[in-house]
Amino acid sequence: MRADYRAINPDAIRGLASVGKHLDAIDTSLRALLELRVSQINGCAYCVDKHANESREAGESQQRLDCLPVWEESELFSDDECAALAWAEVLTGLADRYDTAEAYENLTKYFSEEEIVAITLVVATMNAWNRIGVGFDLKPIYRE
Repeated sequence: MRADYRAINPDAIRGLASVGKHLDAIDTSLRALLELRVSQINGCAYCVDKHANESREAGESQQRLDCLPVWEESELFSDDECAALAWAEVLTGLADRYDTAEAYENLTKYFSEEEIVAITLVVATMNAWNRIGVGFDLKPIYRE
């Protein structure tokens, strides 16, 4: 068993969790899609399970969830969703040295500055949670 990060530093974990309480500039459906896509990229099984369930609870169709890993080849996502997903992928893959200029410019066609900040914070915090989930070997819990 790995370290109990919640017990060891509960203030920091609560602080990270509190960021999510201030991201209501975007709707819950888009937020869940972004959290799911970032988690897929990062390979966090726990977070993929969590955010796929949240997406379904927010009314997301199973077909769109199935096609999320290949959203660029699909016609199932709106232009604004594609812009947000592209931004999420660019920020999640910073180590690959993506050019953020084009992705950011595309975001401005569909989202206000407040929404762009919220989208960016969703992506940034999800990347942090994924690193916690993977680092501490969190696993999905089977549900019937």
